[in-house]
Amino acid sequence: MQFKRMFSTDAYKGTSGYLRTQKNYEILRTVLYFAISLSLFIAGWVTTGSRENLLTIVAVLGCLPACKSLVEMFMFLRYKGCNEQDAAQIAAHTDGLTGLYDMVFTSYEKNYVIHHMTICGNTLCGYTSDPKFAEQAFYKHIQDILKKDNYREVTVKIFHDLDKYLKRCEQLKDLPAQPELTDGICQTLKSVSL
Repeated sequence: MQFKRMFSTDAYKGTSGYLRTQKNYEILRTVLYFAISLSLFIAGWVTTGSRENLLTIVAVLGCLPACKSLVEMFMFLRYKGCNEQDAAQIAAHTDGLTGLYDMVFTSYEKNYVIHHMTICGNTLCGYTSDPKFAEQAFYKHIQDILKKDNYREVTVKIFHDLDKYLKRCEQLKDLPAQPELTDGICQTLKSVSL
């Protein structure tokens, strides 16, 4: 258990099992925030004998981050990440490539769950097992985000078949490495995902 992971996920986002393990941290953080607010309220009530005191105001204000944390917890509880068998197969075929596991992208219309993404230069491909995945809407959404960060000519393809995705990952190994472009796109994707 890593205490700082309750408050900052940047170092862990995109790692294998991220969604599954982050759920526990989100639950712990939410319980901690509500416990702090409740303890402040009780301490004020016990010490003054009335609910009308300064600690009650502090406890109510403490509910704001607690409620925000509760919403984030529900977001994490909704999604399942890449299963361990698929993750093992993907790891075997993406050695040497930049990859991100368990990415959830949200938009005003829909949420997009990608189990794994591989980035190589200006080529981005991903795998999802969601049969209702709206590919065209996702392509537009992600390309709009990348254009805002000046990544204009990025090719995006999402696969539903794991074998086809793994074959594409093997093909990506033959493309010229562009580490600065790959890292920049990777950071942009991490910054806009859950």
